[in-house]
Amino acid sequence: MGRDKARRLSGSRHFRQRVVLSTLTSTAITIDDIRSGGAAPGLRPHEVSLLHLLHKISDHHSLDLNETGKDARFLPRAYLWTKLRYKPGVIVGGRDLEHDCGVHRGIGYFLEPLILLGLFARAPISIRLKGITNDTKDPSVDTFRMVTLHMLKQFGVPLEGLELKIESRGAPPLGGGEVFLRVPNIKSTLKAANWADEGMVKRIRGVSFSTRVSPQIENRIIYAARGIFNRFIPDVHIFTDHRSGSAGGRSAGYGVSVVAETTTGCLLSADATVSYPNVDEMNEESENLELTSPEDLGVQVASMLLEEVAQGGVVDSAHQGLLFILCALSPPDVSKVRVGQLTPYAIETLRNIRDFLDVKFIIKPDPNSNTVTLKCVGAGVKNLARKTS
Repeated sequence: MGRDKARRLSGSRHFRQRVVLSTLTSTAITIDDIRSGGAAPGLRPHEVSLLHLLHKISDHHSLDLNETGKDARFLPRAYLWTKLRYKPGVIVGGRDLEHDCGVHRGIGYFLEPLILLGLFARAPISIRLKGITNDTKDPSVDTFRMVTLHMLKQFGVPLEGLELKIESRGAPPLGGGEVFLRVPNIKSTLKAANWADEGMVKRIRGVSFSTRVSPQIENRIIYAARGIFNRFIPDVHIFTDHRSGSAGGRSAGYGVSVVAETTTGCLLSADATVSYPNVDEMNEESENLELTSPEDLGVQVASMLLEEVAQGGVVDSAHQGLLFILCALSPPDVSKVRVGQLTPYAIETLRNIRDFLDVKFIIKPDPNSNTVTLKCVGAGVKNLARKTS
């Protein structure tokens, strides 16, 4: 579904989502004033990396970047680009691709766009991503493997063609992790979802990891987390994944990802990572930083997951935006989903969906359960790239 007129946007907010929706709807966009008023104007390195990734899986697109008028002598090259003109082409996909995600954001920042775009590609995508696998800003690769990929079956995507394999771990600030992702392309359209019953939690699963630290740390995390979970449910199993040498990346770190599975097949997640600051956050105080103990981390992530369960809904708060986009891309049939309290990111996602897909959701709060039911008629986006191959 193309647009006859380009959209003109302003600012850096939700840059990734705007670019993805622009590509899926074949809508040309112009984004002005990208951090133009700040001390470091322009695109960030991870945003430029996203554009490079888009170039690798697309064809017949055009991309123009305009520089700021500020003195460039003391600014990295990426910081000079404050205006973007983008005209989408065809999502071609491809096999045996590689992309270095850098160390400014986690690999999770790039996985969601790849999954969405891969579904509507001419050919399935298989790609090796290098960078940070677990950090504090983006969902971990474990969450994508255990939860995000399984969400897609609600929209008719077969799990057989989906794969996310963690080859090596990489923690901030230096990364060094590597994952392998396979995404199938759909034949025509997604399937509308009627997904409103979250059920009751029946088991909790998870994985704790450690890189370049003592493997005993993982046991301490698990013991603390189980101490919280076992008050409510006996079926709790958290695996360990200790990595050393090249498989442990270039920085020390540890963390845990946990998932609550319900009687209706819903998966709610929470994850937390402890490491030294990301390269964008490092300063003179970083060397004296007091890191969260493994015990405190276990209690923290357990409390986070219990909070997600208490809020209700068929997905956790981190997956609300992706859920709404999948509903909006579905055929012109009614999709109905139920979530907990809407996050600011989810609310902004609904606005972007309205602007790019012309899809509006009917939002109905339920005061008894403190959840929100959303309904929409999908835009019926089809995989036209596959038909042109």
